[in-house]
Amino acid sequence: TLDLTCRRMPCFPKFSEMEEIVNMEAEINEVQPLLLSVTIGSTLFYFIGKKCEILQDMNRHLEAILKENRNLRKRLMKHRCQESLPIEATFHKCIVELLTEAVTFIEKLESHLQSVRSVPQIPDMVNNMDATLSKTEVLMIELEELTQQILKWKEVQKEVYSN
Repeated sequence: TLDLTCRRMPCFPKFSEMEEIVNMEAEINEVQPLLLSVTIGSTLFYFIGKKCEILQDMNRHLEAILKENRNLRKRLMKHRCQESLPIEATFHKCIVELLTEAVTFIEKLESHLQSVRSVPQIPDMVNNMDATLSKTEVLMIELEELTQQILKWKEVQKEVYSN
């Protein structure tokens, strides 16, 4: 009972309060780095987890693209020329007409391409044609003169033979 009734009375009440504050600050300083590391760790794990999810999504997407790419390559490597096209019977006549027109177009394609290629040369051709036309006119005039001379010579020869 004596121990229970005995209370320790601090000599300096302010001193004991200051001691408690210092003890609390020390405890806080001990717990704070641990709390900070836990907080940083959890936020770091959160962001790393988010980035990991994003990378996994990208990985799944790339795997799907690669798989699709492989499938496309396999399809492209198959020979398609011996497979029949699934065309409804109502369109068979149209397809035959279309194919004949396509063959005709391909046959005439080279001449059409030559025509298109010659379009830039048209002004030069027109100039050449004008020059040729003027030369032809000069030659026709000379030919007419020559014809006149021949006819005159012929008449002179007739007169000479007749005399």
